[in-house]
Amino acid sequence: MSNQLVVSTQPPKSTITQRLASIDAYRGIVMFLMMAEVLELNRLAEAFPDSSFFAWLKFHTTHVAWVGCSLHDLIQPSFSFLVGVSLPFSIDSRRRKGASYGLMFMHAVWRGMLLVMLGIVLRSLGKPTTDFRFDDTLTQIGLGYCLLFLIALTPRWNQILSVVLVLGGYWLLFAIWPLPAADFDYEAVGVPKDWPHLMSGFAAHWNKNSNPAWAFDVWFLNLFPFSSVYPFHSGGYATLSFIPTLATMTMGLLAGGVLARRTAAPNRSYGMRILLLTTFGLFLIAGGWALDHFGICPNVKRIWTPAFALFSGGICFLWLAVLHAICDCWNLRAWAYPFVIFGSNSILAYVMSGILEKPLKDLLLRHFGASPFLLRGQTWEPVLLGSAVLLIMWILLHWLYRRRIFVRI
Repeated sequence: MSNQLVVSTQPPKSTITQRLASIDAYRGIVMFLMMAEVLELNRLAEAFPDSSFFAWLKFHTTHVAWVGCSLHDLIQPSFSFLVGVSLPFSIDSRRRKGASYGLMFMHAVWRGMLLVMLGIVLRSLGKPTTDFRFDDTLTQIGLGYCLLFLIALTPRWNQILSVVLVLGGYWLLFAIWPLPAADFDYEAVGVPKDWPHLMSGFAAHWNKNSNPAWAFDVWFLNLFPFSSVYPFHSGGYATLSFIPTLATMTMGLLAGGVLARRTAAPNRSYGMRILLLTTFGLFLIAGGWALDHFGICPNVKRIWTPAFALFSGGICFLWLAVLHAICDCWNLRAWAYPFVIFGSNSILAYVMSGILEKPLKDLLLRHFGASPFLLRGQTWEPVLLGSAVLLIMWILLHWLYRRRIFVRI
């Protein structure tokens, strides 16, 4: 097995008989939501300050400041969740081809390393030096992928136990970490003096840039050659979030196991699988809500608290249940085709969104000017220009899809 990036001319895994259309539809929707950042829909709230609809749209196309959850906050958990969902199918496919567990493990190690390196490369584009941070989607998945593979080889009860231990241990780390002193200088770590999202009491253990994940990065990231001393992340994101992200991926592993068992247990009805996914989802949502509501652990995506991992994981279960019913049970798949184009080359789409957005905007403005994108002054220019960029990227991905060219790690 060669350790390299593979450009395949074979159909993606979605066309293998073991795979389900619901997985491809879900992945495509997630990639579309991520790439749709180019539309800058949140800026419409500034142009229409009295519109409750555009205020709602802004909330769901941006990350919440700290506690809470928007649609935008669910993109990364969904991406991570789907990594787990796909893994049982991938392992089964490799086993059928005769791959040993040793070779599969080495591939998992290689894939994890490559995801980390790719994340760092994309983050460093346009910067004078390498940006050694590990809090983006690809690096977070890469840091935990090898462990995910090992968990995937264990029985289901052990996978559930892994989620409990990972989230419980991560919660305990924050809970026993000493609270900052009363005179702690939050402004020195990028938190405005009167920032309204600082919490008090027990919840203060999860405050921005005064928690153990922040302290770890102040030590760990300063081992790398930054141009200056690394003091904090302005958004509060942290390397250690890969630990609860591993729990999210393991939840996906459990969901993938439910779907994959249709081959091992063909008599299990669609209704039973949908019921299992829905039950898991509601249970996890209730657990995440309870942790936040009763002050045990706040729901914070930026540091991926256990409450957020449970809450977002539950929503992922419900989305997968709905799509399983629509795409697989009722066989209504045509509507998902535009999204599948984004999802079929998900790694390439992720890279394209990171490197092509600005060059394509500049190209369009250079050759067509701003006038084709103006509507009601400049209010709609970002949306129209972003739509053109998104359409170009979709056309490129569609061209690759029709020629069965897929970039896989």
